[in-house]
Amino acid sequence: MRPWTPLVTCGIFLVLAPVNIDAADLMTLVPQLKHGGYVLVIRHGATDESQKDVYPFVFGDMTKQRQLSEPGRQMARDMGAALKALGIPLGDIYTSQLHRAVETGSLLSGSQTIAKTELTDSGAGSAAAMAKPGGNNANVGSAIRDLVNAGPKPATNNVVVTHKTNIADAFGKEFGNVAEGEAIVLKPNPSGAPTLVDRVQAKEWIEHVGRPRS
Repeated sequence: MRPWTPLVTCGIFLVLAPVNIDAADLMTLVPQLKHGGYVLVIRHGATDESQKDVYPFVFGDMTKQRQLSEPGRQMARDMGAALKALGIPLGDIYTSQLHRAVETGSLLSGSQTIAKTELTDSGAGSAAAMAKPGGNNANVGSAIRDLVNAGPKPATNNVVVTHKTNIADAFGKEFGNVAEGEAIVLKPNPSGAPTLVDRVQAKEWIEHVGRPRS
């Protein structure tokens, strides 16, 4: 497990933030997730950069949204298959209203997804926000933390699929480097901010399948 230091923003103890980004400790994390009680906040999978979003968003028109690329779709499928193979039970799947997030959640889980306004790209139409996410939308950040802290049903783990800017809004500018498909694993904390447990790249789940267990 990587080392953590407290992150304080405006005097509020938010989460534990990583000193450095190393490989996730899945030997420790997977057994914990098998019992449920966690939330995986995931940035949507890789997208087709030749496509551009049209603002304001038109959620029902796929031609006006950037979509997952074929590698992004396959990554979501492979990540979902790895979670299943590892015996990690999934509960509710919450997503942004944008199709790239909905598709990531659906391919990953094989389940129906629940769209949430607060998970929809908070940097929409803002080049500055997209280039330098820094946790500037307090209302979005608070709503996402509340969603995480609501917690999953017993013996399951919820999944939240959103965007880079929203993750930074909720957990601070240190998360502005979150990669496509990366999972921020959190423990709900009804009396305060969620606790960061680990950060896991999509390929780490996939590579962990089949490794010998001690």
